[in-house]
Amino acid sequence: MTTIHPTALVDTGAELGSSVTVGPYTLIGPHVKVGAGTSIGAHCVIEGHTTIGQDNRIFQFNSLGAIPQDKKYTGEPCELHIGDRNTIREFCTFNIGTAQDTAVTRVGSDNWIMAYVHIAHDCQVGSQTILANNATLAGHVHLGDWVFIGGLTGVHQFVKIGAHAMAGFASAVSQDVPPFMTVDGNPLAVRGFNIEGLRRRGFGPERLAAVKQMHRLLYRSGLTFEQARADIAALAATMPQAAGDIATMTGFLAQATRGIVR
Repeated sequence: MTTIHPTALVDTGAELGSSVTVGPYTLIGPHVKVGAGTSIGAHCVIEGHTTIGQDNRIFQFNSLGAIPQDKKYTGEPCELHIGDRNTIREFCTFNIGTAQDTAVTRVGSDNWIMAYVHIAHDCQVGSQTILANNATLAGHVHLGDWVFIGGLTGVHQFVKIGAHAMAGFASAVSQDVPPFMTVDGNPLAVRGFNIEGLRRRGFGPERLAAVKQMHRLLYRSGLTFEQARADIAALAATMPQAAGDIATMTGFLAQATRGIVR
């Protein structure tokens, strides 16, 4: 059964699934869709063409689906899509997309998003990510699955961060971060690869060895970027059990448009 607090204002055009709960003084606009089992805390504003999946927990004082902080935006009906089972803590701001990109800001499923996180227009956030307090994603940022962004970290517009990468506390991320790598600082530097996170996700010795070798080729061998790419691609022949991880890396490097952090 859907439960709406008497002080909440839910537009008649909004679509709320079964067992949705809406807290006091929350506003939900006419183009909003919320999936079953999602709870929305007090004093939230959910507006725009926003679609939220099932079983999300949205805490109080969030702003989801507001227009982008982009001077080029002229009122196009762009969108925000949020998946399932996300936790969104207090005072987060997620903006809709713009016509200059895909027109949709996307957040996947099973993400843990802490207080004061900003996800700007046209960001594409994967699943199983952790964004710590005050992490800030500028427009058009892409985060792969299982990415961890430390508190007070800023990510420059158009940056891509690959799957399983980790950015430490208060980092300034202005270049693409390859999958599996651990970075921090300002200026940003690669500190190693995310071995503890990979172990927790079930990476066995063979896969860890492949990630270690990819890290060595990119950052410890003195190779040019193109030479390192070629040698990483060649690993698939000798490390078949890690072929998927090698493909993840080679695919990312082929699409790195801002240059990778070196």
